[in-house]
Amino acid sequence: MENNAEIYDVAIIGSGPSGLTAGIYTSRADLKTILFAGLKWGGQLMLTTEVENFPGFPEGIMGPELMMNMRKQAERYGTKIIDVNFSQGDFSQRPFKLTAEDGETFYSKSIIIATGADTKWLQIPGEEEKIGRGVSSCAPCDAAFYRNKKVAVIGGGDSAMEEAIVLAKFAKEVFLIHRREEFRASEIMLKRAMDNPKIHFIFNTSPIEVLGDGKVEAIRLVTDPKLMIKKAGEEKKEATPESLGGKMIMGAEKFTWDFAVDGMFVAIGHIPNSSVFPDITKNKKGFIDRVHGTSTNIDGVFVAGDVYDHRYMQGVTAAAYGCEAALDAERWLGDQE
Repeated sequence: MENNAEIYDVAIIGSGPSGLTAGIYTSRADLKTILFAGLKWGGQLMLTTEVENFPGFPEGIMGPELMMNMRKQAERYGTKIIDVNFSQGDFSQRPFKLTAEDGETFYSKSIIIATGADTKWLQIPGEEEKIGRGVSSCAPCDAAFYRNKKVAVIGGGDSAMEEAIVLAKFAKEVFLIHRREEFRASEIMLKRAMDNPKIHFIFNTSPIEVLGDGKVEAIRLVTDPKLMIKKAGEEKKEATPESLGGKMIMGAEKFTWDFAVDGMFVAIGHIPNSSVFPDITKNKKGFIDRVHGTSTNIDGVFVAGDVYDHRYMQGVTAAAYGCEAALDAERWLGDQE
């Protein structure tokens, strides 16, 4: 360690709801805290429009505004926030050595990993610019905006079934679009979705473009080898784009067609931002394991938010995990003295 190097009590890596909440708690506990926010700070809520399910905001709040409020609160209590990307950590030495992308090094007695997870997007034309404008990855967050509307869910696993079921409470019709005829979803989740009269299944079909002027108006789909449809209480059967309200594309591939919808929910999984922590144990999908409480396999390193939580993935649960990790870090530091 360099002579006269500044040593922090807690280093937080990540600036979403979990990281900023952790910073609020550790700073209020009079722990010297530094937070690596990253060049793109704030997590997934920076990509959302109105947030209606975060407690304390009965009229709702814009996602970026909510994150700015959290950041200001953490800074108010003394969290030092640096807008640089975290590069690597040396967890073999004490205090821990952390290196930013620009090469600057920092030292901390404890660490809270709160790097979150990124939605797996389809990477098709028209998708990115319509995120928050009809394209979403969170039905519990946005379903209420689609009351009595027609929406599509893309995916074939449990998360896709969960999204469809939540959306069916509000939407007029939900079309679950899957590229195969078989699902990865568990039998119980698949049955719940298939028993719902509002949820219809379109098989052997993939989206190739999101259409609309500033918002989602339709999805361009390609069907191969044949278009199949299933509605609640019915057997799977062949269909035509026209029977589903779709429009064939003249001069295009035989089964290329436009399907009018008011929104598209992408549910093909999440990618945890954990690859920069090779010494931390993870499950087979890359989400960080918790050993006891919020502790990881390395003593003094804690984890919070979506980089661990692959089940709930909500802003409020991420904040709660940040609180837990901060309290665990505080107790751990006290035990070291």
